[in-house]
Amino acid sequence: MPNIKSAIKRVKLTKKRTLRNAAAKSALRTSLKKFETALHERNMETAQTALRNATRSLDKAVTKGIIHRNHAARKKSRLTLRYNKAAM
Repeated sequence: MPNIKSAIKRVKLTKKRTLRNAAAKSALRTSLKKFETALHERNMETAQTALRNATRSLDKAVTKGIIHRNHAARKKSRLTLRYNKAAM
């Protein structure tokens, strides 16, 4: 355990930010999983809204610094490709 006041504060901040980032990542994974489920069930209307929500979640994760922007772009591209392939 740190003894210096600023180091103690850093530990507290790190714990708080870790929890916030974990919650945001969990919400992101949930939105991606909802899209996967809708796609697997062949429910295209639900899949379309889930894709929109997943894209929005990815963009939010980028702005909050949870994931890298290239990672989000790659995910969005792959999800869109899977949706378009299933829609045919």
